Amino acid sequence: MDCVKIGKLIAKLRKEKNLTQRNIADALGIQNKTVSKWECGLGCPDLSLWPELSAILGVDMKQMMEGEITSNKPDSGNIDKVRFYVCPSCGNILVSTASASIFCCGRKLERILPTDAITAPKITVEEMDMDYFVTFDHPMTKEHYLSFVAYVKSDRIFLNRLYPEQSPSCRFPITTGGKLYVYCIKHGLVTCQKINEELSKSNDEELGS
Repeated sequence: MDCVKIGKLIAKLRKEKNLTQRNIADALGIQNKTVSKWECGLGCPDLSLWPELSAILGVDMKQMMEGEITSNKPDSGNIDKVRFYVCPSCGNILVSTASASIFCCGRKLERILPTDAITAPKITVEEMDMDYFVTFDHPMTKEHYLSFVAYVKSDRIFLNRLYPEQSPSCRFPITTGGKLYVYCIKHGLVTCQKINEELSKSNDEELGS
């Protein structure tokens, strides 16, 4: 560990939080002169203090121990680059609009990459009031179910959480130009055809019947 780099980072983060050395010391149950030594590069925090210290300063513990916070590239404003994350422990669903360091249940999560669209469930789309009513052909058992469905446009995300033994259906506001993502706990994330294309196909079939 580079104690000088770590000390400078601790001082920087502490000031950003408008905390004093005594605030940090009291929260950790140590003397404030110990915090002063860290910031002067005369020593590093004990390993037992790192988890709580990182929580107080609101940063990733690993990056703190390296003495450097890695910034992500600025968000370009194009939500088409949306990334999805699912916690393997609690099933929590998280979303970022660009590169990000996402943690849940103490683990760093990796983004879920879309798999082959062949595994996508069959979709039925209907217009209902001012929404698309989307139904999926899926068993929705406890061992095999759709966890979420997301409809992504250039400026917004419509996310629907689904649960086992419930109807595999959801609603989205009627709009055009979006992309539909479906996450199955068994087959992973797939990108389906644009929902407006599915709707057009559905309407064509009705006209031809």
